[in-house]
Amino acid sequence: MKREQSNDSVYIITEQSPQSQLFAEYLNKHTGYQVSIYSRDSALSMGMSEKLLLLIDSDHISIDALPEWQDHLPDALSKATLAAFNIRNMDHALEALSCAHLTGVFYREQSLDIICKGVHALLNGELWMSRELMAKLILFYRKSQNNAFRPTCGLTNREIEIISLLKAGSSNQQIAERLFVSEHTVKSHLYNIFRKINVHNRIQALNWIHQNLGPILPAIDKPRGLKH
Repeated sequence: MKREQSNDSVYIITEQSPQSQLFAEYLNKHTGYQVSIYSRDSALSMGMSEKLLLLIDSDHISIDALPEWQDHLPDALSKATLAAFNIRNMDHALEALSCAHLTGVFYREQSLDIICKGVHALLNGELWMSRELMAKLILFYRKSQNNAFRPTCGLTNREIEIISLLKAGSSNQQIAERLFVSEHTVKSHLYNIFRKINVHNRIQALNWIHQNLGPILPAIDKPRGLKH
């Protein structure tokens, strides 16, 4: 059913192709918003839009490239709503949310009707994510808020980084490779960490982390697709 045209706009950030053109036409017909397609290198502006949604194709702009792309957006788009589509699973969604200020996430398998409903909600100032993903984020931020009031026993930022990798199950060698330091340096940091938190081994350290810091980063389960 065709909707009445609106002054609000959706910019789909993706490759120009027959498929993306059909997607844009479908969104326009079923939402009533002005829908345009732009590549990642296009110059963007608000134009005559009252409200604007930037709908980013994660197959076109990788998660790693999202922060730099967002940093280069003009100031006029600072208040534009951002969402990503073609997200593969919860792992991918959490990565995207940690890299960019997204308020909406659309999984690859979701229908066009669901995307239209999400686009409408986003341009009305709502969030659009799966219930499971939202629950995961709420739990993480609640624990993070609690952790802000807990002592860290004088741990440095580097030691907190090492603790996060330790919690993820990384070996000394893996920690060294991730942080671009030697294994000897990692062992020295671990020695200092154990001394500061008064433990003697990794198991005791992991117990201390769980009791005093909670999850330093959102825990990521095995990949699985989700439906809204």
